[in-house]
Amino acid sequence: MNAPAPPPRLLLTPGEPAGIGPDLAVMLAQTASTAALTALCDPDLLARRARQLGLPLRLRIESAPCAVPGQAGELAVLPVPLCAPVSAGRLDPRNAPYVLDCIRRATALALAAQADALVTGPVHKAAINDAGFAFSGHTEFIAALCGAATPVMMLVAGGLRVALATTHLPLRAVADAITRDGLGAVLEVLHADLRGRFGIADPLILVCGLNPHAGEGGHLGGEEIAVIGPVLERLRARGWRLRGPLPADTLFTPHQLAGADAALAMYHDQGLPVLKYAGFGQAVNVTLGLPIVRTSVDHGTALELAGTGQAQAGSLQQAVALAAGLAQRQRR
Repeated sequence: MNAPAPPPRLLLTPGEPAGIGPDLAVMLAQTASTAALTALCDPDLLARRARQLGLPLRLRIESAPCAVPGQAGELAVLPVPLCAPVSAGRLDPRNAPYVLDCIRRATALALAAQADALVTGPVHKAAINDAGFAFSGHTEFIAALCGAATPVMMLVAGGLRVALATTHLPLRAVADAITRDGLGAVLEVLHADLRGRFGIADPLILVCGLNPHAGEGGHLGGEEIAVIGPVLERLRARGWRLRGPLPADTLFTPHQLAGADAALAMYHDQGLPVLKYAGFGQAVNVTLGLPIVRTSVDHGTALELAGTGQAQAGSLQQAVALAAGLAQRQRR
């Protein structure tokens, strides 16, 4: 008989220490997992937050990512010290280096194949920028650490997958960012990872137009004619199944989505409101185009909920489950 496969080794960075990330890590540890999960964070922060929440927590201090699943009420930790004391709900930019250091260390371990996947909790962009670090988001930061030229953000809620052609940009900058080369590169990553990471042999991708009514034949904008349409035609000639450019206000209807494997929105708030309405609190953010598996929660730091016991761990649980599944598929 073949020996059972070892459990996937997952790394968790809880994110902003004043937010709900530490709460969620403590809540996640209350249930035994089939994956070997190791948190990179300050262990004293987790212990204090567990006491504040009234939840039991045994911390296993490790020097490397653990290879065995933890029991209920137990969490393995690779210690990373805070830079300043933390009070739940109160931001302190002095801890920005701590937040970034956790991400750097976890990414380096995943790149070195000492872990199979990375799961990230919510960070606070403003606090990091206020500390003097240029930071536009987790996706871009981790991509730079990995040397990935074209990271693609995709959110998953059940069977709905929505990827983004652009991520954290002011709305007035989006049109200039939609170029033939850039859009083609995003579609290459999306198509490749739907096949390689998600195991979909011949994915059907729905592509949004940029403008209302997908430009209305050029009367409401020319990007569909000049940029999006030609890119889709070029890739269809390679046998890809692409539908679009489609009006975003009708693309996300059950009739259009039937049989589709993913939708590609042109900008952040074109596609994500629909997905978050459909599955907020259970959705997962996946970064495509990386040499590592990385998933994240679908929400922010929720400072007002930190330490209150009112935060919900559903999105983190789903992010861990998806990371474990993607890691196992990658092994195969």
